Amino acid sequence: MSQIKVSYFDVDGGRGEPIRIALNAAGIPFEDFRFGYGEFAEVRKSTPLSQVPTVNIEGVQYTQSSALLRYFGKAADLYPQDAFQALLCDEIMDGCEDLTHKLVASFGLQGDALKSAREAFVTGPLTLYLGWMAQKLATQGNYFANGKLTIADLKVLMLLRWLGSGQLDHVPADCVTRIAPSLQAYAERIGADPVVTSYYQARAAK
Repeated sequence: MSQIKVSYFDVDGGRGEPIRIALNAAGIPFEDFRFGYGEFAEVRKSTPLSQVPTVNIEGVQYTQSSALLRYFGKAADLYPQDAFQALLCDEIMDGCEDLTHKLVASFGLQGDALKSAREAFVTGPLTLYLGWMAQKLATQGNYFANGKLTIADLKVLMLLRWLGSGQLDHVPADCVTRIAPSLQAYAERIGADPVVTSYYQARAAK
């Protein structure tokens, strides 16, 4: 692979970050095109579905974050070859997308409407999904699939960091710790994994 360009917001998280980490883990050089939220209106005009992340591979732009993450995850040996373990990995990844969509549904709301929607999100979907993930993790062990780090872990890590960032109005920064403390401990462990730390070390060195 060559001439890879990842386009995503200038944030250390979100849907683009696992793709960046997988590319780094695979040893694949890439252009890390980052932009501010204020630039998105212009950037989206050049994307296939008016959304990011996108990855340009030798002049052709591809979209859909989970598909891209699987593609580069395979190159980095971060996606299971066994069909059942791949199912476990995909199940968690799709669950992350479900929960993200439920949260994003409150974007654009303001005042009491936002407060009410976010409080309902915390007591409803967030509690349900985090409980489900915690149960899955307890069953599988230290990772969600394959007995080792996979792209599912990268996706969950970024989601948990976002939920606990304190940047989401009416989503308490300690929500993960309160609802599913095992996931908070898991996030700290995954965040310290060499696959993750080596990416940030490489980025800091640039």
